Amino acid sequence: MPIKIPDSLPAKDILENENIFVMTSSVAVHQDIRPLKFLILNLMPTKIVTETQLLRKLSNTPLQIEFEFLQTISHEAKNVDSQHLEAFYTSFDKIKNNHYDGMIITGAPVENLDFKDVDYWPELCTIMDWTSHNVHSTFHICWGAQAGLYYHYGIKKVQLPKKISGVFRHNVLKPQSPFFRGFDDVFNVPHSRYTGMLEEDVLKVPELELMSVSDEAGVFAVKSEDNRRFFITGHPEYDSDTLALEYDRDIKKGLNIDVPKHYFQNDDPLLPPIVTWRAHAQLLYTNWLNYYVYQTTPYDIEKIGE
Repeated sequence: MPIKIPDSLPAKDILENENIFVMTSSVAVHQDIRPLKFLILNLMPTKIVTETQLLRKLSNTPLQIEFEFLQTISHEAKNVDSQHLEAFYTSFDKIKNNHYDGMIITGAPVENLDFKDVDYWPELCTIMDWTSHNVHSTFHICWGAQAGLYYHYGIKKVQLPKKISGVFRHNVLKPQSPFFRGFDDVFNVPHSRYTGMLEEDVLKVPELELMSVSDEAGVFAVKSEDNRRFFITGHPEYDSDTLALEYDRDIKKGLNIDVPKHYFQNDDPLLPPIVTWRAHAQLLYTNWLNYYVYQTTPYDIEKIGE
């Protein structure tokens, strides 16, 4: 949240030049406040775990948020009780006339498939097209980011030589962006994926801004110039044990998988993980919520997309 200061206070210009969010008294007096409406399209098989991870990040702010969970009806979820879906999830046909301040599209364990071979791909394309008119700002995660960049901008995903798994160091390319307010010059984020995208493909699209990359994990953060779409290739929302659980699952499946990098103490999977990403992860979601949703969404939610 901003600090409210007098318009003529000398500190105003100094703080703004340091990328600190300040709000002058003349602006603050005209602010209208209402609860933000959010939609979460949860494509992950571990529905309840993902719900908890995302709500933890969205809840740790002074903002009041009303949310709905969305599921695809063209895919049958097999890892969650149907009663849970009936109680807490809605379908696109029921909300397609609504408007939302923000939306999150999660990742999904389908990255080794071509987009067209994913059973709910046509439905997802319909939803992503709908966000252009009915959602103020949409946050795509991991495979959801790859899907969004391909659908909206034609950027193809590329198969990696082996799965990227671990916690990797990232560089901030746009330090003056509100998206990275409060960030250190480098920060850590978990990744868990078999595919990625080429940095040069992102840079070819004038409507996109490359915000952050990792020497080991590649492209991390991309956004549209109009701030309506954000694409994050990692999982800043992951719990401390998520990568460990995924590693154990893959080992039990007999997969030839590497130990997640920079994650376990001494890179030993018999030792506990070291959490080095939680603070920046919270700040990432908080900055998106504050600067790209709350501060810019219309007070009249029906005007979103006009």
